[in-house]
Amino acid sequence: MTKKQKKMLLRILSTAVLLAVLHFLPVEGWLRLGAYLLTYLVIGYDILWKAGRGILNGQVFDENFLMAVATVGAFALAIYERSGDYNEAIAVMLFYQIGELFQSYAVGKSRRNISALMDIRPDYANVERDGQLVQVDPDEVAIGTVIVVQPGEKVPIDGVVTEGSSTLNTAALTGESLPRDAKGGDEVISGCINMTGVLKIRTTKAFGESTVSKILELVENSSSRKSRSEDFIAKFARIYTPVVCYSALALAVVPPLIRLAGGMDGQWEQWVYRALTFLVTSCPCALVVSIPLSFFAGIGGASHEGILIKGSNYLETLSQVRTVVFDKTGTLTKGVFEVTAVHHSDMDEKKLLEYAALAECASSHPISKSLQRAYGRPIDRSRVTDIQENSGHGVTAVVDGHTVAAGNSKLMERLGVAYHDCHSVGTIIHMAVDGQYAGHIVISDVVKPNAKAAIDALHRAGVEKTVMLTGDGKKVADAVAAELGVDEVHSELLPADKVAQVEALLSRQRGKAKLAFVGDGINDAPVLGRADIGIAMGAMGSDAAIEAADIVLMDDEPLQIAKAIRISRKCIGIVYQNIVFALAVKFACLVLVAVGAADMWAAIFADVGVMVLAVLNATRALYTKDLAKKNAQ
Repeated sequence: MTKKQKKMLLRILSTAVLLAVLHFLPVEGWLRLGAYLLTYLVIGYDILWKAGRGILNGQVFDENFLMAVATVGAFALAIYERSGDYNEAIAVMLFYQIGELFQSYAVGKSRRNISALMDIRPDYANVERDGQLVQVDPDEVAIGTVIVVQPGEKVPIDGVVTEGSSTLNTAALTGESLPRDAKGGDEVISGCINMTGVLKIRTTKAFGESTVSKILELVENSSSRKSRSEDFIAKFARIYTPVVCYSALALAVVPPLIRLAGGMDGQWEQWVYRALTFLVTSCPCALVVSIPLSFFAGIGGASHEGILIKGSNYLETLSQVRTVVFDKTGTLTKGVFEVTAVHHSDMDEKKLLEYAALAECASSHPISKSLQRAYGRPIDRSRVTDIQENSGHGVTAVVDGHTVAAGNSKLMERLGVAYHDCHSVGTIIHMAVDGQYAGHIVISDVVKPNAKAAIDALHRAGVEKTVMLTGDGKKVADAVAAELGVDEVHSELLPADKVAQVEALLSRQRGKAKLAFVGDGINDAPVLGRADIGIAMGAMGSDAAIEAADIVLMDDEPLQIAKAIRISRKCIGIVYQNIVFALAVKFACLVLVAVGAADMWAAIFADVGVMVLAVLNATRALYTKDLAKKNAQ
């Protein structure tokens, strides 16, 4: 509990004790009034203060005003009737404050989930000057500066490791408990915690453009984007509260005047009591508190899972998603070309890869880099001579005295070498050594381990259609789509074509059904912005994609999409439950109070009891473990 919450709990307990003591103390008259008034002020002074400030600022009709008028009126009525029964007025305020404490605790718990992200904010960066480590403000570190991150410290700025190796704790960013290894040449993002070794990192971004700054900005701005449900409740409360205040006034005045006009006793005390009870009953606390809390808890629960939702409006829209469109490269696949097979080779596979890597050693092409990675050893360029690149065909070179050719089928045809076609999907590197065919190497983009499970999880979560868009060739795209179980695939697309495809899919949406697009690259930014919901892969995704997206997955894991949808639907379900429950109880009790069938204690339940139940129900949005289990099934 916070200091403020502990103080409120002490006030609640003190009031309860004082009420119990006064019940048994034989005090009467003005002494009794003074004792109960003191007890009332202990529990309600802040509500009276807020109500007074609201009146002075012209914001009269709120829950503080309703509580103040109802409880002060109940006190005044008890004094007028000389009944000495002040318990109802104090009980109303006591239970109201209990409800507020529940609400405060629930908000605090949700905020702690989000503030776990805020803890990633670095306080300093270590820069080496004259052999000494100097702590400087991260904002002052220029791009290209080498910073030092010691064990236990946060990585303050995005960069590339130039020296050292370590393991990084990324839990605050991704929700993933398993540490990640980092070594020379690896890219690291800010917000991670260095666990073991000392790392020297050359910064690639300014602090303001680093991952940690982007995340913090998203989190800080998330509460400003209200959902339609929240806007409705806010507008409802602005109209509802004045209406019930005037209705209570009418209930206190009109019936007695009618009775007086009919020659009967006005029964002013009875009708004023009903009006005060009506005010307590009508307080919209349950709606005003629980609905924003439900969304706040939903965003907090998602943050705990490494899913950043930029606002409750996006959370609400996400619950209506029925079509999910994926970019392929970097989203469903790793976006890294790797050697996946070697076919028709009479020599040892490692030897063939060695020839290919050495022949391609002068090229910076991604295909060449993948061959060098597959070889896995340092490249000795002294072994290679007479390198000749044939644009669009491949490369020839002399390796250890042997003439080596590596390239596509056109290169083989040019050299007059008979080759074997490959049935595998990917880039095919045909190899010839000393004019003889030596086999071919298959290089392809590797599907993410959980990509197929992600598609299956989406279908189980109620998504009706999954679509894949890619600039790759049709053969590759169709093979990946078939492997993953994607419902629809469109290939050989330019960025503008992707937008057109999304436009066409949007036009086919019916009713409240929404479309989500998932991407990670710069070329995905226009599509992310056009879709009903844009979802970006945050850990390795481009800044443009993260900026354009409405939801960011911090661990680049497509399986998280189904979990995010489940979280949103659970949250919206809770919102609707609270709205229906609160309004049904409210209106039922208002009718009962108006006809005299319910007293102040029923009003307390209708107000505070419903609020407490609604708040407790709202906190369920914080808990996502059950959804994680469903997602994994």
